[in-house]
Amino acid sequence: MGRIFEKRKHKMFARFDKMSKAFTKIGKEIAIAVKIGGGDSNNNPRLRAVLQKAKAVNMPKDRVEGAIKRALSKDAENLAEVVYEGYGSHAVAIVIEAATDNPTRTVANVRSYFNKYGGSLATSGALEFMFQRRGVFTIPIEGMSMDDLEMTLIDCGADDIEVDEEDKIVTAYTSFESFGQMQKKLEEAKIVFTNAELQRLPLNTVTLTDEQMDEVATLIDRLEEDDDVQAVYHNIA
Repeated sequence: MGRIFEKRKHKMFARFDKMSKAFTKIGKEIAIAVKIGGGDSNNNPRLRAVLQKAKAVNMPKDRVEGAIKRALSKDAENLAEVVYEGYGSHAVAIVIEAATDNPTRTVANVRSYFNKYGGSLATSGALEFMFQRRGVFTIPIEGMSMDDLEMTLIDCGADDIEVDEEDKIVTAYTSFESFGQMQKKLEEAKIVFTNAELQRLPLNTVTLTDEQMDEVATLIDRLEEDDDVQAVYHNIA
């Protein structure tokens, strides 16, 4: 009985820790969105997208409102968006997006992770040609006509659509340049999306063995655990 309780407690704390980290990352996204476009989500499409993401992970309303208020205050953190690039073991390309108030600290941490786990930090822009920035929208399809939804998404600017019948979601892709316009059109069409963000998708992928994957996953996991890191992208198939 004691061991079962301990396992349950461990799982509970793991879920709490994961949720807490997600809220922290979203809080930083809110701060940056407010810094760029103000605190009124009606006039700030980037903030609207972040608020939708917060809703999708059940981030408490008071925590969201608190993040907006802090971002608008004169004592708000001076966060900067920074991108780092590097290679993990087995020539895996990795791109890291960070939001930090201390780039010197963040780059030192990122470099130490690469060095510790068999990789190397590259110069800025070295891996840019290996990834394409695209807008990605996640849309629940419960109770919707798939044909009608696909036509609406195409009209709104989607250039690729993936359907997951098991999870009842559609993932729609658009170009980096069309991201804001598509978000606006989806809102005007009353299409509910649970997530909207710009991602870096690999143009080509590498295939690893299970053992090689375990090696690279250790580095990726460590990068994702860093408080300053917002997202990690790679080109593993």
